Amino acid sequence: MDKNTDEEQPSTACNQYPKEAVKKRQNSGRGSGGNDSSRTFRKSFRLDYRLEEDVTKSKRGKDGRFVNPWPTWKSPTLPNILKWSFMEKNNSNVPRSKQELDKELPVLQPYFVQTPEDAGKTGAGMRVTWLGHATVLVEMDELVFLTDPIFSQRASPTQLLGPKRFRGPPCTVAQLPRIDAVLISHTHYDHLDYNSVASLNERFGSELRWFVPLGLLPWMQRCGCENVIELDWWEENCVPGHDAVTFVFTPSQHWCKRTVTDDNKVLWGSWSVLGPWNRFFFAGDTGYCFAFEQIGKRFGPFDLAAIPIGAYEPRWFMKYQHVDPEEAVRIHIDVQAKKSVAIHWGTFALANEYYLDPPVKLNEALERYGLKKDDFFILRHGESRNLNTNDRFEN
Repeated sequence: MDKNTDEEQPSTACNQYPKEAVKKRQNSGRGSGGNDSSRTFRKSFRLDYRLEEDVTKSKRGKDGRFVNPWPTWKSPTLPNILKWSFMEKNNSNVPRSKQELDKELPVLQPYFVQTPEDAGKTGAGMRVTWLGHATVLVEMDELVFLTDPIFSQRASPTQLLGPKRFRGPPCTVAQLPRIDAVLISHTHYDHLDYNSVASLNERFGSELRWFVPLGLLPWMQRCGCENVIELDWWEENCVPGHDAVTFVFTPSQHWCKRTVTDDNKVLWGSWSVLGPWNRFFFAGDTGYCFAFEQIGKRFGPFDLAAIPIGAYEPRWFMKYQHVDPEEAVRIHIDVQAKKSVAIHWGTFALANEYYLDPPVKLNEALERYGLKKDDFFILRHGESRNLNTNDRFEN
């Protein structure tokens, strides 16, 4: 999400929250076009949603492009983009010194670089590894998958210009363990990186299943990817041979753009991964909206959620597109996450807040809501955390 392609977050609708709200809340397929393999392995059974209440479906305008159905959404305008770019002070203040950055935001070598054979061996538990920005490697229910992989130095159509990462990726694509699936939330360059897609496809080929938003299939096929499933909101599918784990494309409040003319031709969203032992939620990029309550009611509780906490200032401009740390906590509550990991910070300077503020503001919000730091935790780049939950979800 550079200044040319991304820019928003939502005006929050419900302002009753902290500890009382937390306590109350806690108690209370579309297959790829001409791809034969995708049709062959499409899920044929209906997911038990448990609660069949109405949910918000995706919506298109008269021009056929997707639009946000949320009352909390406001489209960016050119005057506002220019005002943000030229009138707002950038307070990110990322140090030039590698030594200082290494001290504040160390980049660790992931465990799987030395022992890739250990990946996926989590039993009935799960493991998450943060690879920077919105890229996490998740191991659960005998599957290993990536979210929004970006291993490039720049989030841009070219590696010569555009937002450059100030913390490098903890590993290369070649150092990854075997990956079963990749989840893509939307098309902005910091979430859909061509070089990373091409490298993953070159290494894993048709054995790697791509789960992507509706409208992205042609782009993926131009990249040479064969095993692609594109989904609308609330549609589901699975990895061949792993029918017990369901991947559901769920809503968010965002937008898509990669070129001058392709605004919102592709849908955006979040992902809910539902297994027999664990449930995982990936928020992608989003402003705050009531979609998360719908997701929580239908699919929660989640054992782990990956929720963005960065790129949120100035609020008058960013709030429609990116949640701030307090809204991230509200998403954690809405989706009924037992634990959450912070993403979308500490890698690219995409907005105006001080580069170390997101985790500080997150901990302040957790305290206001009466939650513990361990409920919504921070990982260092390359760091992993095991979650061995005994209280399995009962279908």
